Amino acid sequence: MNGLQERTAEILKKIRTLEIKTKGLVETVFAGDYHSVFKGRGMNFEDVREYQPGDEIRAIDWNVTARLGTAFVKKFTEERELTVMLIVDVSASGNFGSAAQSKRELAAEVACLLAFSAIRNNDKVGLILFTDRVELFIPPKKGRSHTLRLIREILFFEPAGRGTDPALALDYLNKVVTRRAVVFFISDFQAPDFSRTLAVSGRRHDFIAVHIQDEREQVLPNVGIITLEDAETGEQIEINTADRGTRTRFSDLADEKAHDLSRTLRRNNIDAITLRTSEDYLPALRSFFKLRERRVATR
Repeated sequence: MNGLQERTAEILKKIRTLEIKTKGLVETVFAGDYHSVFKGRGMNFEDVREYQPGDEIRAIDWNVTARLGTAFVKKFTEERELTVMLIVDVSASGNFGSAAQSKRELAAEVACLLAFSAIRNNDKVGLILFTDRVELFIPPKKGRSHTLRLIREILFFEPAGRGTDPALALDYLNKVVTRRAVVFFISDFQAPDFSRTLAVSGRRHDFIAVHIQDEREQVLPNVGIITLEDAETGEQIEINTADRGTRTRFSDLADEKAHDLSRTLRRNNIDAITLRTSEDYLPALRSFFKLRERRVATR
């Protein structure tokens, strides 16, 4: 087997493994969470039936009633079909991971779970991959083969850019998706301010920010002098992690960035999920969906 065949076999094996794992989670524990939280765009007319005591007067179909000489009411069913957009950050900082998987691998697995949940509910799923430019757009469609293509691109797409510019991705979303969609924006959010475009997208769509974190980007270990490199710019800095003040300043700066992001999301009424490469993502996802379900039920 030559190198290309080995690479192809490796890609197919990884996609298949991810499909089996995430489809299993969808079928056993996650499907109800997704279905109960996201509603269709409205109601579709289905049929008419004879009026019964207690029916709403405004539901009467007056044309049919006049034609048949007895009262009939309209029957409606919920329009379940949604458009789900996965917007995934594939910038260079996503390749970092101090635990069992990188941030990009975690993003791919979560996106896969969401995609199969959507397909199981007969929703359409589309994809935008971005760095400091829009790298790839796949229009929303249904079907297993379409979903597997999305997963392949998330896992193995080789971006041209290295930086992160969420504003460009959101501007692009607002141009190509004109009807209201459920948007999962998956990123480590190591990016310049994008609050203006976020405000527009947050009003147009049901927007959920999925914040991917790695512990080593929040807390430095005490391992002496090390060199840190910015994956997106290549800039390097040498620091002494044995110095407690240095470790504290590093953690404080990471906390400040997280608080700034949280404030921006809250100001725009955008829900957020934080997932870490060192932890099982399923409990955090399920907790978010259960909380959202309770909030939707009380409206």
